[in-house]
Amino acid sequence: MYAIIETGGKQYKVSSGDKINVEKLAAEAGTDVSLDKVLAVVKDKGKSKIGTPYVKGAEVKAEVVGSGKGKKVIIHKQRPRKVYRKTRGHRQQHTTLKIKEIVVGG
Repeated sequence: MYAIIETGGKQYKVSSGDKINVEKLAAEAGTDVSLDKVLAVVKDKGKSKIGTPYVKGAEVKAEVVGSGKGKKVIIHKQRPRKVYRKTRGHRQQHTTLKIKEIVVGG
């Protein structure tokens, strides 16, 4: 069984036992979170529930493993024939989740 969830403006395909990196959540390591924006749930043998836009009564329970920063992205701006150069770096913060179970209600 797997589910398609939405968090942080992105969609993820998750199943029980997976570890995923999502946009930073306001939760500390070791706590449990419930993700209720479930777009679809696919059970074994092709049986599935598709939400409009979300599946009612479905949620994904996960545990916060930790948080960190992604790889550095270098942003460089330059104007031709002018003395303008700007270089900046950015590291996006993320939260690592371990998926415990997928609950489908009703």
